[in-house]
Amino acid sequence: MNRLWTRICVTLATGLGLGYSPFAPGTVGSVWGVLIVVLLFPGLPWPRQVVLSLGLALIAIPICDVAEKHFGKKDPHCIVADEYLTFPISMIGLPVAWSAWWILPIAFITNRFFDIIKLPPAYQLQRLHGGFGVVIDDVFAALYSLAANHVAYYVITRWLA
Repeated sequence: MNRLWTRICVTLATGLGLGYSPFAPGTVGSVWGVLIVVLLFPGLPWPRQVVLSLGLALIAIPICDVAEKHFGKKDPHCIVADEYLTFPISMIGLPVAWSAWWILPIAFITNRFFDIIKLPPAYQLQRLHGGFGVVIDDVFAALYSLAANHVAYYVITRWLA
């Protein structure tokens, strides 16, 4: 069971293999987060989006913890579950609809931007050990992205109106 659990966690942590991308594995692996949002967010009230997003972030912690131990390295690049399972936070309260299709790529870009630059306290928190340290900086990046996305949505919809 332990080997099976490790294999499952490593498979999920590497985004079903997308984390092995030789080019920008975090960005490539984040695509799963977009799919999660497209499949699960439409029609879901924002309080349930919060619950779902927090649940996914919490699930990412043990998955990343097991994978980090498997690889024997602190937050290796191939672990991308922290990126894709926290991405939905970036879209809480925003429409997932054809009429506002443009917000999804904006959210993807802002999420990747904030994950890469790691504003405080994300940079400091990523030093924490285990799966929590792997995931917590991405939670903060997603929260910064969420704020930026709401501003972008407000400004763009007012400008288009």
